[in-house]
Amino acid sequence: MKNLKTLLIALFLLIPMITTAQVTLEEEIQLIQAEFGLDKKKLIELYMDLPENYQTSFWMVYGQYEEERKSIARDRMIIINDYLNNFENLDETKTDELAKKTIKNDINISKLHAKYYKRFKKATSASIAAKFLQVDNYIHSSIKLSAQETLPFIDER
Repeated sequence: MKNLKTLLIALFLLIPMITTAQVTLEEEIQLIQAEFGLDKKKLIELYMDLPENYQTSFWMVYGQYEEERKSIARDRMIIINDYLNNFENLDETKTDELAKKTIKNDINISKLHAKYYKRFKKATSASIAAKFLQVDNYIHSSIKLSAQETLPFIDER
């Protein structure tokens, strides 16, 4: 887990460098996801330490999972960007809209985990599937916390 924390810290240091370039939001999201995808796979490989007989099936399911997860992560980044763009002038309607989008996004990631737990379990074992969800939750919770710490609270000026 110590190596995982070190790699996560390195990832957090890379994201700000990527976002300083003059690019559109969509290009920025693609750059972040591409960089994060490579680093995340290294983290997963390191932590999972898969037995040889499960590697092919695990990585096949993982690739499918990541494609679906990226869409949900993209939506989360758009919500955050929308919040930051409207932060100074949030009214009740916009605040409600952003809150509902955030809740829906959280539900979507939970549904994705439930869906892919079954697929990982079928392709490997319950222990490997649960271990993957544990590390994936850890990675994304750490990133979410890091992002949350940099965002201003509503009505904070």
